[in-house]
Amino acid sequence: MPANASFDLAVVGAGVVGLGCALAAARLGKRVVVIDRDAQANGASVRNFGFVTVTGQARGAMWERARRSREVWRHVAAEAGVPILHQGLLMLVRRPESVAVLEAFLKTEMGAACRLLAPSQLQDRHPGLAAQHLQAALWSPHELRVESREAIPRLAAWLERAHGVAFRRETAVLSVETGRLVTTQGPVRAEAIAVCPGDDLFSLFPDRIAAHGVTRCKLQMLRLADPGFLLPAGVMSDLGLVRYAGYAALPEAAALRARLEREQPGHLDNGVHLIAVQSADGSLVVGDSHHYAATPDPFASEAVDGLILSEFEAALGRPAPAVLQRWTGTYASAAGGAVVVDTPAPGVRLVMVTTGAGASTGFALGEEVVADLFEGAAAWRMTV
Repeated sequence: MPANASFDLAVVGAGVVGLGCALAAARLGKRVVVIDRDAQANGASVRNFGFVTVTGQARGAMWERARRSREVWRHVAAEAGVPILHQGLLMLVRRPESVAVLEAFLKTEMGAACRLLAPSQLQDRHPGLAAQHLQAALWSPHELRVESREAIPRLAAWLERAHGVAFRRETAVLSVETGRLVTTQGPVRAEAIAVCPGDDLFSLFPDRIAAHGVTRCKLQMLRLADPGFLLPAGVMSDLGLVRYAGYAALPEAAALRARLEREQPGHLDNGVHLIAVQSADGSLVVGDSHHYAATPDPFASEAVDGLILSEFEAALGRPAPAVLQRWTGTYASAAGGAVVVDTPAPGVRLVMVTTGAGASTGFALGEEVVADLFEGAAAWRMTV
């Protein structure tokens, strides 16, 4: 890196939140550099479903961020050559208590454009899905699905090519202060700095991160063979209704949780809920589980994978295809809030999504951070 390189914005971290900050600043005509310790994206931004989830996000700011981020994804996917593999969500539920939650959800502003389908309606619309064992299905048109392990590198390449964003890979940031970063490749000067560390809780501003009660969440995921049919959308199930705050905060969710505690205690104890999405080759990405620790172990549990697969089979009413891949991921998690935006020094922002919703909300959060750092940052939003 050239000595005393200077930029308008320096972003630490090339995950989806960092790319969201870079995009927002680049569209203001700012000179942007993104600095990352790895040679390519390797963390939570690529170890996930690539499912941009709107429906079920926590009511208020997170739901609004998800709505905005979906629109940015739609726009940049076309420009960056990122295929949108399918759209929408089907919440397949097997219990009357779940139906009560969905009916209550549809009465909120978050239920706009969503529909509750009877099993016969679901079967008519999507004959490839088994429906006889279901009580109902919620259809949401809002979600998008990309292949995250391909989408994040393509977004970075597009930011570099189309917007002149500089990337400094395999470069660790040793310290940050107002207007200046010290890196393993030399100093960098920047008017503003956004530190987007993902689940690195100790390299930069560990005291500020600790003050927000941030720990790590480990998840397990699987890739299953092509099931021989096409999913019309991403799929979730009853367990998601007590996991996602947009549903779980509704009073009607209490009765469902009580029933799940009786019937599926192992799933709840391991933070298992179902998301199933389909890739371009027909294979399915399925998960996931949630275990919390400052340093989670790297080992996947066969028993936890079994819980995930059992919920897949119960929701879809058919045996799970063969497992092709297994992996674990980690992300930053905080019980007290969905995001952290802190100011450790003037002109410096520490930015973290702490609820596993980076792909769903990172672009909007990046806009908010850049608007905070630079006056007039909201001006370009109306053109997207």
